[in-house]
This record gives sequence, structure tokens and C-alpha cells, in this order.
Amino acid sequence: MTTAQTTRVALVTGGSGGIGRAVAERLGADGFAVAVHYAGNAERAKEAAAAVEAAGGRSLVVGGYVADEQAVAAMFDEVEQAFGGIDVVVHTAGIMLLAPLAELDLDDFDRMHRTNVRGTIVVAREAAGRVRTGGAIVTFSSSVVKLALPTYAGYAASKGAVDAITMILAKELRGRDVTVNAVAPGPTATPLFLEGKPQEAVDRLASMPPLERLGEPADIAEAVAFLAGPARWVNGQVLYVNGGVA
Repeated sequence: MTTAQTTRVALVTGGSGGIGRAVAERLGADGFAVAVHYAGNAERAKEAAAAVEAAGGRSLVVGGYVADEQAVAAMFDEVEQAFGGIDVVVHTAGIMLLAPLAELDLDDFDRMHRTNVRGTIVVAREAAGRVRTGGAIVTFSSSVVKLALPTYAGYAASKGAVDAITMILAKELRGRDVTVNAVAPGPTATPLFLEGKPQEAVDRLASMPPLERLGEPADIAEAVAFLAGPARWVNGQVLYVNGGVA
């Protein structure tokens, strides 16, 4: 861990595992100082931070629930104090609870809405006031918004809200030279995606893309690195990163 200022600084929410960790490692390899956020597992966050440093970046571990505005503000304060500012915010934190709509537990839906929608609003609102000129905000949507897969109604609804938030914020930041985009992964081999799915279902989903495999977290991190770095003329977009699933 270091408290020195570096050229570019990224905050990755949900950076302790899955896609978030891959994003943190990739940005570290690109020379970023990366703040790895976690909500519940500090040890995994420390492991991810060590991986960032092994990749060549600097690291910091920060915690807090993304839907809690005070915790998020404190988290941003900590990153700014450690690294001198924030250039990129990547908001990967989210939860997925699946059920047919007729059987959807409304408490589960409320949990997803609070984390996925309110959490995105809280993090994006804080990022909008803090990201430096030339920076980027990257939210996380999902390809299921357009794929309309059974059992995904509640989750897809929460991610459709992320699409709207992202496109509107991009317009609201006119004149700031800050891009705002969403990444919408398809089926990706993460613990969040694989949990509770029989192998038959996994195989069926892996066969959907023309490339005939599940995505890997590194595939998604590649797209995030593009939006966080060279993609200065991509703004207000939802980038589908799914191997060609349509």
C-alpha cells in the first residue's frame, strides 16, 4: 500500500472478487493507483490489492455499503487523501437474485433495487462531483436487459435503470471532459453468475455466443480499460461485452 500520488487514480467498487478484481488488476497493469472497494470480505479485498501491486500498480483497500451515502462519501475522501484525487470510477458492485416474475420475492427485489439502483445513484452522484478533468465513470449494466432471459426480470429491471442513469449523467457532465459509459457483460464465468446453476444451464448459456464460450472476467476488464483510458470519444453509451449474443 502507498499514499503517494500517482498519474491516474481509479476507484473500483466491488473490486474484491469476480469482474471487479479483474478490472482492478488490469488497471493496475495499466499504471493506475487503484482503490479496491469491498462490502463484506476484507481479506479478499487485500488479496485483490496485492494482485494490483503485483501487476505494477499502487493499491488501497476501502470498504462500505454502496447504497449508504455517508459511507460512500467517506470512501471517496479516503481515496482522495491517499492518492490526491480520482480520475476513474468503475462501479461493478451489485447483486443478482433470480426467480420467475410470478414467484419473485419482493424482499429480494427490494435488496437488488437498493444495491443495484440506489448504489449506482449514490456512487455516480459522488463520482460526478469528484472525478478530475479527463476522467471516466464506468457503471455496470447487463446484457440481460436486451436478452430478456426468463427468471431475470427483477435483475434486468435494476440494470435497465443503470442504463438510464448512465446516459443521463453523461449529458449532465457537459463541459467537464468526463466520459460516462456502462459496460453490459453477457454470461461471464464469475461466482455470482455460476452460483446455483446446474451444469446443463451453464453449458446452454456458454453456447449462446457465436464464440461458443462463457466470457471471462479478463474479457470484461479489457473493455473497462478501453473506456477508462483511450476511449475519449465514447460517451453516454452502453457497451455490450458478450461475445456476440443478440
